[in-house]
Amino acid sequence: MTPPHRYSGPLHAGLRIGLLGGSFNPAHAGHRHISLHALKALGLDQVWWLVSPQNPLKPASGMASLAERMTEARGVARHPRIRVTDIERELGTRYTADTLAELKRRFPRTRFVWLMGADNLRQIPRWRHWTRIFRLVPVAVLARPTYSMNALGGMAAQRYARRRVKDHRARGLAGHATPAWIFLRNPLHPASATAIRRARARGS
Repeated sequence: MTPPHRYSGPLHAGLRIGLLGGSFNPAHAGHRHISLHALKALGLDQVWWLVSPQNPLKPASGMASLAERMTEARGVARHPRIRVTDIERELGTRYTADTLAELKRRFPRTRFVWLMGADNLRQIPRWRHWTRIFRLVPVAVLARPTYSMNALGGMAAQRYARRRVKDHRARGLAGHATPAWIFLRNPLHPASATAIRRARARGS
């Protein structure tokens, strides 16, 4: 299936699409696991993996090329409703808030949901214009081993505590007025990109 591009807005009108951003260095079964859970729990039509040319918060050293990460991500995704894309490269955006603003401009009739792990909810106050992310699209936070409890006690969760959506309303999140966020208690998956890179470096 052809991945979304910056001029494909009309093709995605009316769809509910989850956006999972990151370096995907490398993509792994955990990414696929949470994507499949989000598709079902949130009633999404598709999940797009936004493979970042370069995460501003991560060093370029040790980062595989964008082409390598895209190829590996396609091999891991293996699902007709998970689309692997480097649309941030096409849009020329570097920060999540800018990417979301540009996607909303180019896909005005698409309802996006930002997907992220609990580890990112904890650190999102370090992101550029992070409160704008919550104003632009609803946010779904997925459980990750060891991070969930700390994340729910962090700055972002506390700031938007009154905007947290109840579990039974998860399938309506894409159409919810922003700011809105939900914590999904998905089954945990042990895969870790850091652990995979370390294992590869050891040749195991």
